[in-house]
Amino acid sequence: MSSKGRSNFVSLLIFILILFIIIGPFYFIYVKEEIKNNTIKKEEYLFKGVISFWDYPKTNIQTGSNYGWILNKIKRFEKENPGVYIEFKPLSRKTGHMLLDTAVDTKTYPDIGPVATDVRIISKGLLQNIDEFMTKDEIGMYKTDALRAVKYKGKIWGFPYTMSTYNLLLNVEMFNERGIEIPKEGNWTYDEFIETLKKLTVDEDGDGKMDYYGFNAYMGVNDYSLWGILLSDGGEVFNSKGEYVFNDSKAISGVKKIVDLKNKHKVVPGDFGESSEIQAWKSFYKDKKIGVYPAGTWAINTLNKAYESGEGFEFQVGNYPIGKRQNPISAAKVTSAYGIFKQEDEEKLKMCVKFLKFLSRDEYQRALNEVGVFPVKKNIEEIYMGNDKMDFVEKNLKYTKNISNPNWNMTQEYFYSQLRQMLIKNKNIKKGLDHAKNKINTYKTIKKE
Repeated sequence: MSSKGRSNFVSLLIFILILFIIIGPFYFIYVKEEIKNNTIKKEEYLFKGVISFWDYPKTNIQTGSNYGWILNKIKRFEKENPGVYIEFKPLSRKTGHMLLDTAVDTKTYPDIGPVATDVRIISKGLLQNIDEFMTKDEIGMYKTDALRAVKYKGKIWGFPYTMSTYNLLLNVEMFNERGIEIPKEGNWTYDEFIETLKKLTVDEDGDGKMDYYGFNAYMGVNDYSLWGILLSDGGEVFNSKGEYVFNDSKAISGVKKIVDLKNKHKVVPGDFGESSEIQAWKSFYKDKKIGVYPAGTWAINTLNKAYESGEGFEFQVGNYPIGKRQNPISAAKVTSAYGIFKQEDEEKLKMCVKFLKFLSRDEYQRALNEVGVFPVKKNIEEIYMGNDKMDFVEKNLKYTKNISNPNWNMTQEYFYSQLRQMLIKNKNIKKGLDHAKNKINTYKTIKKE
């Protein structure tokens, strides 16, 4: 090798040595970190086995399936995590809460269940606190109202998943046939609401019996159809101490509005307050005999699909009538969320967390338009592009009230029992509300003993 060649070779070696001295430490730090991360990743998810998971249905607008939205995700998660199996149990909208309550009382609950705003479960100390599994950035991704639904005493007890509410659905074709204007921007006073319902209540064939009615609704536990009217004059179900207080003058005023629909204004069918959920919904959706019907957000997708297929009718969405609160109000479990019941196996707990973070992926949040609900993440917006009805609902989510109390399910049962007596037997409203309060307080005393 010539002296010039040796000189070039030496220069190259010196350059490589200097480069190694400069870059070497960073390289080893990087490699060490990668090894550490890979080790953690392998140690993080050692669990193999079955995770039990319960949830309520969400109807897919395209397929009509109630559980396809979750079953497909479960299959994908199981494929990505060999040896892990998600045992899914569907809950009925009507009786699911009773099954979950029984499971809580007998300690036969699942690994993962729907817990948002359910203070009864959260306050019992049955759930895993998940603060340690959520980074500050992850927490910051959620909308404030969504996160509030799973917070208790400053800690987080679940993973928010969807948001929804209740609204009034208007049969536009019935409005047009009677020459009635749709409420401007979806808002109306109670007097305007009543006048509209009267015009929609019609005896078409002149036989003395009404063929069409202005309003109908289902009345039952975990259905919030009537609360937008019941709370419209400022009534509150529970005070800040969690005490049942729905028997004051504001509550009486709200309840009177419901009772008057049947006994004074006669703008509802004769079985109002007694009909099943299926019967009440059928009167509006299939029979097309009802002008205004309150329902959850899911119903908008159902009506849209029926209209597009030629079997439905043109409809619009409105707010509940404005009362003394000066703003419309609705009530619902606005946020759905999943909680993890306490786990003895740390590895299983980590896998439960991984599954719920998997369900919360942005791609799945964007796909919530398939089941007629809204995302809980701040960065996921306008999933209903061009759908003015869902845009309206999303803008008015701010008027929805979460009613949260450990005794909420039992409270509803006692309250609705009295409301039915007011509707059917003309029971005095004040006496009925006082009776409900006494029963609720008696129940709470028994539970404490």
